[in-house]
Amino acid sequence: MKATGIVRRIDDLGRIVIPKEIRRTMRIKERDALEIFTDRDGEVILKKYSPIANLEDFAQEYAESLFESTGHVSLILDRDTYIAVAGTSKKAFLGKPVDDEITDILEHRQPWSASLESAHKMPIPGFEDASQMIVPIIHEGDVVGAVILVSREKSLSELEQTLCQTAADFLAKQLG
Repeated sequence: MKATGIVRRIDDLGRIVIPKEIRRTMRIKERDALEIFTDRDGEVILKKYSPIANLEDFAQEYAESLFESTGHVSLILDRDTYIAVAGTSKKAFLGKPVDDEITDILEHRQPWSASLESAHKMPIPGFEDASQMIVPIIHEGDVVGAVILVSREKSLSELEQTLCQTAADFLAKQLG
């Protein structure tokens, strides 16, 4: 554990303010959920909550199925990190932070795609020369992650967008 040198007092309602610098570094925004853990030494640990991270094994199987069905790289992420990868190096993505461009796309809550011919900037690192499709996973009104397909050979079709949307909807239903 890393010491920050920052001390905060608990107010009369039991609240504590997480300093802006830490929120920015940890990418914690207003209304983000935090999990609270305690250990045997009496330490309190706050961790950014990701409901979809609980589905990592299931998400990996789904990513592999998408890859086998389409032949395209498939990625599944929560709001902060890639949690499932198929069709490309897992080491390059798994557990790595999500770029701000993808976070911005997710904020619009709509499927996003760009073909090789489009003028859009391609947000998936290492696939700047590929068609990309990003479909947000929405659970209880909140964007909790995304399903992504990437193709270097061709533009992604409407059928592939439907497959991506189906995956996103199915994963959202698995969250309860």
